[in-house]
Amino acid sequence: MHENRTLDKILSKNNLNEAFRQVKRNKGAEGIDGMSIEEAKDYLRQHKEEIFHAIRQRKYQPKPVRRVEIPKPSGGVRLLGIPTVIDRVIQQAIAQILTPVFDELFHDRSYGFRPKRNAHMAIAQALKDMNEGYDWVVDIDLEKFFDTVNHDRLMNLVSRKVTDGDVISLIRKYLVSGIMVNGKYEESPAGTPQGGNLSPLLSNILLNELDHELEKRGLRFVRYADDCLIFVKSEFAARRVMRSVTRYIEETLGLTVNATKSKVTKPSDSTFEFLGFGFYWSRVAKGYQAKPHAISIETFKYKLHQLSKKSWGIDMAYRIIKLNQVIRGWVNYFKIGDMSAKLKKIASHLRYRLRMCIWHQWKTAKNRRKSLTKLGMSDYNAYVNSHSSKGTARIALSWVMTTTVTNKILAIKGLVSPDSYYLKQKHVI
Repeated sequence: MHENRTLDKILSKNNLNEAFRQVKRNKGAEGIDGMSIEEAKDYLRQHKEEIFHAIRQRKYQPKPVRRVEIPKPSGGVRLLGIPTVIDRVIQQAIAQILTPVFDELFHDRSYGFRPKRNAHMAIAQALKDMNEGYDWVVDIDLEKFFDTVNHDRLMNLVSRKVTDGDVISLIRKYLVSGIMVNGKYEESPAGTPQGGNLSPLLSNILLNELDHELEKRGLRFVRYADDCLIFVKSEFAARRVMRSVTRYIEETLGLTVNATKSKVTKPSDSTFEFLGFGFYWSRVAKGYQAKPHAISIETFKYKLHQLSKKSWGIDMAYRIIKLNQVIRGWVNYFKIGDMSAKLKKIASHLRYRLRMCIWHQWKTAKNRRKSLTKLGMSDYNAYVNSHSSKGTARIALSWVMTTTVTNKILAIKGLVSPDSYYLKQKHVI
């Protein structure tokens, strides 16, 4: 790339406007300055020229990121670093210009955070390798990857393709901008904060070295960000590859392999999970198939449980909107997996919980009688059952609610049934 042209592209009006729109679409939390996306819009209008001048003079100082701990479904926490909105816009502007430059260098078996690639493609490739006889898996877990990246090694790789020193300087400043933890500043001598708009691209630049090393060794693999699987034909080969690749990652790339979480396994092992999916051997298909992992299903059920608590005193229409958002999002992600039977049970249990919510919201015997009559129950039965001494859980399971607040009624109210929605999406695929 020509000297000093890259920064001009990054700071161009069209690129910055698109970066701002993307940051707004992503929503996200506020940084350490507490500035919202709307406030940032006015701030950028007023201070754009002085920010540009500081960047061009290499005097711009990104603010430290705000440390946030996100609980993992499998236990432990994921550490995120949330930059300020202004810094997110600048990082996004850099990423938009550099992504096409580096993407053409990236390996075909890398699927994470790349244009026109997604997790479904990674799962499809993994299944292809498993079903071609490479069904011993080397599952490599990089320990705290985003916290351990060596800055010098990373910047050396970036500078092979980016010759604009101003851009190199700006990226390095983001790497060393520091972290605010409980109001105290901490330096960031290594790592690229997970949560920054540049981090996915930078991680792919570094791990592209691993991809090409694996190809050089003639290995089949699939990588999605820092999740990497290698497929071989025997347990012996898998253990040998685990040792040699671990050595390469630690000695050459300067990263740390988590020995406890990394393992040699078979796809159908219940503990094996990749991008939220598990795998099983299908006698019908005579091959491995994908399904949502047990942890993913439990997480889904937990979210539905939280949104269908009768103690949550909100309007049923709003509750259904929130439930539908979760259902659609989850099913759209996992629709490539087999889950008809599981979703049928989940859908049935969800309707039961909603009947509990409805009975609870009716509150008084008078309201219950009127509501049951409106739903078609005879006056006599409505009167008797509105005074029932049964608890909410029992009444929701009984004919009193199942024959009045029917599945059809819940559908009319707008509820998306997880099993029906899944079958529609499978048909679309």
